[in-house]
Amino acid sequence: MSDSRPLIHLIAGARPNFMKIAPLMRAIAADGRLQARLIHTGQHFDKDMNDVFFQELGIPTPDVRLNCGGGTHAEQTGKIMMAYEACLTDAKPACCLVVGDVNSTLACAIVAKKAGVPVAHVEAGLRSGDRGMPEEINRLVTDAITDWFFVTEPSGRAHLLHEGQSPEAIHDVGHVMVDNLLYQAAKLGQHFDTTALESDALKRQLGRYAVVTLHRPSNVDGEANLRRAVGVVNALAADVNIVFPMHPRTRKNLETLGLTLAPTVHVLGPQPYMSFLHLWKDAVVVLTDSGGLQEETTALGVPCVTMRESTERPVTVDEGSNVLAGTDPEHVLAACREALAGRAKAGRRPALWDGRSSERIVEALVARLSA
Repeated sequence: MSDSRPLIHLIAGARPNFMKIAPLMRAIAADGRLQARLIHTGQHFDKDMNDVFFQELGIPTPDVRLNCGGGTHAEQTGKIMMAYEACLTDAKPACCLVVGDVNSTLACAIVAKKAGVPVAHVEAGLRSGDRGMPEEINRLVTDAITDWFFVTEPSGRAHLLHEGQSPEAIHDVGHVMVDNLLYQAAKLGQHFDTTALESDALKRQLGRYAVVTLHRPSNVDGEANLRRAVGVVNALAADVNIVFPMHPRTRKNLETLGLTLAPTVHVLGPQPYMSFLHLWKDAVVVLTDSGGLQEETTALGVPCVTMRESTERPVTVDEGSNVLAGTDPEHVLAACREALAGRAKAGRRPALWDGRSSERIVEALVARLSA
């Protein structure tokens, strides 16, 4: 007997997608009124940024693997589009749900829309105003063709309305990544054996430490940018031990230019989710250019300094524990040292960041697809 429930394609391809897909998969399964098919585009294809996340987050084996990793932005996007089009030819879903702002998000949204499949965008409406960021282009194009928008913060709704989207299509649901964070943090607090985590021994050894993650082109691509970033990290390392889980591109650029970090900067490879959460949740300050980490630190009240000129997540600055410091080394270091001195800004968790965002999305999808 065939399953008559509406079929949702859930698109995941890169590390930031996985922690957003996990709570959606749980919510859909618990609700029971929809069926989900997980499409893994393969945008991130190395084990450190892929399989281990599925294992830790409890994500089921993907129903479809498109294996479209590697290449330039255009090559990767094109490969994903062609491969996903074949999926739609086999069986057309009632909805294509994309998350975030990676190339997989853009590629599958375009293909679905052209095939007449409604597109739902989770984390819609975020804008940095910096069109030099590939992610900003992905956000703008995806939202231009999205049917149902699920927004994480007030700025998302404001941007979408400014761009002419219908208020009835916009749903304020909170943040699925916070759903996942609270779920995984609770696991850490429930007799979880942290000694098996790579970060555990170093964390115990250092006691007090900062965490750094830098991977944006504005910080690590180009000699001047990277030298500036290294200068900031090394200066901060004179005040506190730093743990730096390093993105492969950042590592490659450092090696190419022959730049070295201070002895008190402890470099790790990309961390599995639980190992990284175990590390940053107890940091005295987090210095980052990651969008997701701005939100996660706000959700747990961890002091965060963002080394960027703009952020697409202003609620983390307006309400949360994040300081947008720009890229001037003096400003960045001053913000970090305020946190080291115990004077980090006070913040609060934004409205609807309560661990139930995925449930709200499922309710909205059921209502939409029933209608």
